[in-house]
Parts: sequence; structure tokens; C-alpha cells
Amino acid sequence: MSKYKTQFDMMTQQPVPSLIIKLGIPTMISMFITTLYNMADSYFVGQINTSASGATSVVMGLMAILQAMGFMFGHGSGSIISRKLGQKDIESARNYSATGFYSALFSGFAILILGGIFLTPLMVLLGSTPTILPYSRTYAICILCAAPALVSSCVMNNILRYEGRAFFAMIGLTSGGIVNIFLDALFMQKMNMDILGAGLATAISQYLSWFILLTMFILKKTQTSLSFKYTKFNITILGDIVTTGLPSLARQGLASISTMLLNNAAGAYGDAAIAAMGIANRVSMFIFSAALGIGQGFQPVAGFNFGAKKYDRVRQGFFFTLSFGSLLLGIASIAVFLNAGECIRVFRNDPEVITIGIPALHAQCIGLFFVPFQVCNNMMFQSIGYKFNATFLSALRNGLFFIPVLLAFSWIFGLAGIQVAQAAADVLTCLACIPFTVSFFRKISNNSLK
Repeated sequence: MSKYKTQFDMMTQQPVPSLIIKLGIPTMISMFITTLYNMADSYFVGQINTSASGATSVVMGLMAILQAMGFMFGHGSGSIISRKLGQKDIESARNYSATGFYSALFSGFAILILGGIFLTPLMVLLGSTPTILPYSRTYAICILCAAPALVSSCVMNNILRYEGRAFFAMIGLTSGGIVNIFLDALFMQKMNMDILGAGLATAISQYLSWFILLTMFILKKTQTSLSFKYTKFNITILGDIVTTGLPSLARQGLASISTMLLNNAAGAYGDAAIAAMGIANRVSMFIFSAALGIGQGFQPVAGFNFGAKKYDRVRQGFFFTLSFGSLLLGIASIAVFLNAGECIRVFRNDPEVITIGIPALHAQCIGLFFVPFQVCNNMMFQSIGYKFNATFLSALRNGLFFIPVLLAFSWIFGLAGIQVAQAAADVLTCLACIPFTVSFFRKISNNSLK
């Protein structure tokens, strides 16, 4: 590191492959741990009964709403911050970091209040059947209590990553994840608290992660700041954050709607179908986190170097991330495809759940081969401020393609259509990204960027 005198020098001079790996590995670990503790909830709750297992699938929709708000403010402010730091405008970067953080914190409290008031209709809307509802209500109350921490942690995590401080972000997220797994075992197996224990474990771990991430800013490990004096709730700064973060809001918001529609479609085939699809999605997300992690390692590299007008490094980073992500996802997808039954059985040893889950997981493993290309596009366009491209492409996988495919396939093919809908949406999304990628890199080659 002595070769690179400042964070700016490191981000704009260190060889791109080693820089992306350096930033991506901590993020990948964070993503793996975060996904793992979500899977731990599913594992422990799955020991109760199939309806309780279905409740974790239902509450995934609520988690997606919270993440949509957090990622909107986090990616929105973080993307701008990386470009401001690339331009050596530290004062403006601090305005965006503080404004993004407090906007997310206040939004988390608003969701807590509204979610608590409309808890039962919200759970029904997200796909609860009468037998799942008591479990989903209990679990969701705990998640709502953690909403302020969860939403604002997304901002702190992304600011750290976009500054090139991925290691500090990893410490905060992994610490909470490890504690969550420990508390799941303690509350549910030792104290017999059932699904309430899973919810409390998640809420406590979220506040622990929040405190650790906040400590990084208090100890001045960053160039940015969360001091309220830097906050500017004006149309320029807040508008920039929201519009830049729209791809994340679209991606996660549509994920919530898609989860709701998926649960309602699967619910026609019973609680076992809801549980099976939820488990298949969680296992798929665990694999997906590899591409997402390395893609998030690419984001600050893209933002810094685009801001510094080092476009060749942006191109190099894109194709390295695509190649490395495809390799990781390919290996993991093949391994899970060959052991799909065992993967489902870990979370719920119910013959009906396993029977429904295996073809769904097989389809998603095939679809994952088409994911790295779309991830690289989303991450790059959002990081360099191409808001329309990023928002449109982000809306495809979980919304503009998935929703009509799910509705059409479930009507035409029944349960089989539900099982393959996500994979079909992944293929279509990958194909739709191609013209955007070709056009952008042609502009770089011709030096015709506007």
C-alpha cells in the first residue's frame, strides 16, 4: 500500500484486476454471511413446521421493501460520493453521505410505524395463507422493529464500499451475521422461542451491525462524515441521491412485488409450495451473492475512474468482473444443481416441499449462468451516473420480465410455470442488456461520451 499515497491514487492507479479482487472479496464475504444468516433463519424455522417455513418466504417481501429504501439511499449517495472523491471534492461527498444516512434513518422509522399499523393486511398482501399468518405476523413484528437499523445500515455499508473501504463494511455486516446465527440457535433450540426467537435474533443482529458500521465513521476511518451539520435536505442533493438510487429502488421494490405475486401464485398449491419456492430462492440467492459481491467490488472502481476520466480502467474492470463472476457462479451453480434435493432437505425435510423445490432450484441454477452479465451492467451504469440505463435494466429481472412471465407461465403451465419463471426472466434480462453494453463501450472507444 505504500506505493499508493492516497485512497485516490489506489483507486485510479492500482491494477484493475487486483483492485477489484481486493474490494470484492470483503464484499463477497459480507454477502455470503448476510445470505447465510437469512438461510439460518430458514433452517431453524423449518424445524417447526411447513407453515412456519412458509412465513419466512412471506416476510422476504417485507425485507425487500426495507432493502429497497436502504439501497436507494445507499447506492444513490455512494455512487455520487465515489465520483466526487474521484474529482477530489470531499466537501460535497460529505454532504451526500450525511444526507443519505439521515434520510434512510427517518424512512426506517416511517416504515416501522406504518408497517405496525397495517401489519395483518400487509402479511396477507405478501402472500400469507390463514395457516401461515400467525407465524408471519410474529416474525414481521421483529423485522419492523429493526427497520431503522436495517435501512440506514445499507447506507453506511455502501458509503464504505464506494470509498474503497470494503474491509470496514465487511466487519460490520459479518459481525451481525455471525451473532444472528448464534442467537438463532440460542433462542430457538435452547430457549424454545420458536419463530419469535428467529425474529429477535435478526433484529438484535441488525442493531449490532448498525453500531459497528457507525463506529467506523465516528473513529474517522472515512473521508466522508455522518455529522448532521453536513446534512442538506434540498432538492439538488436529495434529488440527486434519489434519482441515482432509483435503480436499486426499482430492483428491490419490484423484488418485493414479485415475492408477493410468487407467494400468492404458489399458495394455490398449498403451504408446501410457498415454502419450497422460498427455499429455492434463498439457495439461489446464496449463489447469486458471489456475482453480486464481486460486482459491488467493481462499483467504486467504476465510479472513481469514471469521475477521473480514466475510461479504459472502467472497460477493463467491466470485463474482468464479468469473467471472474461467471467463473464463480458457474462452479457454484453446477454444484448446487447436482445436489438440489439435499439442499432443499436441509431447510425442510418434507417430501412435498422437496418434490416441488428440486425442479425450481434446477431451473434457477441454469438461469444463474445469465446473471453475471446483467449484474455488471447494472453496477457499472449506476456507478457512473447513467440513471436511465441503470434504472431500466434493474427493473427487468425482478419486475418487467419476471412479473408477466410468472403470470403467463403459471396460467399456462401451472406449478411448473412458477418453478421456471425466474430462470426465464434471467435469460430475457441478459439479452436485453446487450445493446446497452455495446452502445456504451462504442462511445468510450470513440470518445463521444456526453
